[in-house]
Amino acid sequence: MAGTPATVALTRARIPFTEHHYDHDPRAASFGREAAEALGLDPAQVFKTLVVDCGGQLAVGIIPVDKHLDLKAIGAALGVKKVSMAEVAHAERTTGYVAGGISPVGQRKALRTVLDASATEHETIYISGGRRGFDIGLAPADLVRITRATTAAIATR
Repeated sequence: MAGTPATVALTRARIPFTEHHYDHDPRAASFGREAAEALGLDPAQVFKTLVVDCGGQLAVGIIPVDKHLDLKAIGAALGVKKVSMAEVAHAERTTGYVAGGISPVGQRKALRTVLDASATEHETIYISGGRRGFDIGLAPADLVRITRATTAAIATR
């Protein structure tokens, strides 16, 4: 299977990662939960990439698949007052990925990124590899480094 912009970026940066493929079900209600179940992983270690709109500027929040994004918390982490979920088409155009396969790595345009602080509790976390049915395992510190992310408590039940 050909690489994705995410795997190309990680390889170029010499960041170690593992590839995890699974059969994606287009009817899945939650792409992230589907990945965790299909790969037999703890949902607390599988992270979803959410694109938010900060008044015209897009940013990325990366949180565990079994949690919800706290818009006020990510706004505070980014230093902005108003945050909403980005329109799917805008997120896809800006990142170069399709919804359900948006990776925080290798995006068409590098966006400000906030990784939920819970990621640091794990040796390895899993993120989208850039297409549906494909996740990447890597160390949280390496994800922070390649995306220039900040960490903050941005997830809620």
